[in-house]
Amino acid sequence: MTKKIKLKKHEDRRIKEGHLWIFSNEIVKPDIDIQNGEIVEVYDFAENYVCTGFFNRNSLISVRIISINKIEDLKELLRQKILRADKLRKDLYSGRNSYRMIFSEADQLPGLIIDKYENTYVLQVYSFGMEANVHSIVEILKNDFNAENIFTKNEEYFRTLEGLPIKDEVYLGEDKETIIEEFGVLYKIDFKGHKTGFYFDQTDNRIFVERFAKGKSFIDAFCNAGGFGLHALKAEAKSVIFVDSSKSEIENAKANVELNSLPLDRCTFIAKDVFDYFEELVNEQKLFDIVMIDPPAFAKSKKNINQAIKGYEKLNRLALQLTKDEGFLITSSCSYHLDDEEFINIVKRAAYKTNKNLQLIHFYNASMDHPRLPAMSETKYLKFGVFKVYQS
Repeated sequence: MTKKIKLKKHEDRRIKEGHLWIFSNEIVKPDIDIQNGEIVEVYDFAENYVCTGFFNRNSLISVRIISINKIEDLKELLRQKILRADKLRKDLYSGRNSYRMIFSEADQLPGLIIDKYENTYVLQVYSFGMEANVHSIVEILKNDFNAENIFTKNEEYFRTLEGLPIKDEVYLGEDKETIIEEFGVLYKIDFKGHKTGFYFDQTDNRIFVERFAKGKSFIDAFCNAGGFGLHALKAEAKSVIFVDSSKSEIENAKANVELNSLPLDRCTFIAKDVFDYFEELVNEQKLFDIVMIDPPAFAKSKKNINQAIKGYEKLNRLALQLTKDEGFLITSSCSYHLDDEEFINIVKRAAYKTNKNLQLIHFYNASMDHPRLPAMSETKYLKFGVFKVYQS
């Protein structure tokens, strides 16, 4: 028999509007025998049914909602949600074989991320409920999608928040290297880098740079596998500098240039801290047509936000100092705790301090395979802006 959780007075409104988290201070003390990861039915203070979710007494998020209906067959519910999410991506990106297939709460599968690389499926599991049902998820991927390889690439930070052990598993096949294609650009994925091996959230934004990169000098800073620079080269950029603090990522970027038979003689590969390298270029009075910055999250929690803002402002100031008159600054942030307005304010302050005028040409968030829930701001995190730069 499914166990029950009761909400305190007036704590059901946000849930009924579509938010999928119930916090520990919103519920009446739960029964002591409810296990972490167990399915619970949630009722309001007047004993009316509200939703069903996964319980976790270790986390501030006590219940992660998986359905507004009572559940008769959890595995079939998971299957239908996974099939529905995959269909959405196929509708949005016809003919594409690699993408983010499941985006956690945004696909009503809280704490589960699945990235699809051809026939390889890489999971990140960040809720006790999904951890308890991971073998059902693996079986669905095998039976319904003919998966050849299934394994996890979890991040310690999010597993720790949920109280889950820090580990990875290979459930099928092996975590072997593969090659994927993204709108005419090939990538070698070795699954040793960041996230699940690739940043699908910037796919639409990488394509956008092809509109104006032809004949331009281009810096791809925090380049990772070189995605923005590769699309710039595909669009016949005059030159591209790939810069990243990771030597292995710089090697990946070079390998991807060669994989795509793009002109190596137009490329420079720099394994160095981006801040240090930008300061060197500023001192040398170097200027470029397009400066692209895509740093990692500087703020993983609210307590780091002020320091993160200073870091983003310095980075954008340096980037603007390297941008030619009538050139372009392309700037991005994946810090959830930094909203769109503050992100633009950071760029504005950087422009003021460098005596530059800006036109905002394009503003976007994560790619369409990262949908958002209107009722959950937590499902929106990426900011991406393209600015035309003028001397004051």
